[in-house]
Amino acid sequence: MNIRIISVGKIKEKYLEAAINEYSKRLSAYCRLEIIAVKDEKIPEKSSEAQLNKALELEGKRILPYIREDDILITLEIRGKQMDSVSFAKKIENYGIQGKSQFTFVIGGSIGLSPDITSRSNWQLSFSEMTFPHQLFRVLLLEQIYRAFKIIRGETYHK
Repeated sequence: MNIRIISVGKIKEKYLEAAINEYSKRLSAYCRLEIIAVKDEKIPEKSSEAQLNKALELEGKRILPYIREDDILITLEIRGKQMDSVSFAKKIENYGIQGKSQFTFVIGGSIGLSPDITSRSNWQLSFSEMTFPHQLFRVLLLEQIYRAFKIIRGETYHK
């Protein structure tokens, strides 16, 4: 199975980088993992709707080249479907049973994702109605993907 994570913005904190590296190492036993960071747009404090839309459009254009036609595209969206870890694992497993092996997860920046990206999504996923820093969210997503593989394989993992 191939997992690609595309996210907007760079990781700046060393402790988050260390956590990402740890989960990447753990996941190497289960899948081929690729993590891609695209540049985020600098947005003025009091942005107009037009400025926000332009920023989303530019970030979307940076993401699009990394999405392939046959990808299962999962966008992380606050209005997406929430599910528990077992349901998440089952959904990934079911796609695998259907012969789908390329999953691309997209994490937007501080203002979300471009409609050009969300309109292509096969699966809109939300971890919570709460807002998380997109840098920290990469760690949360990697942990849940790792947990999903443990569940799929029937392996024990701490709760």
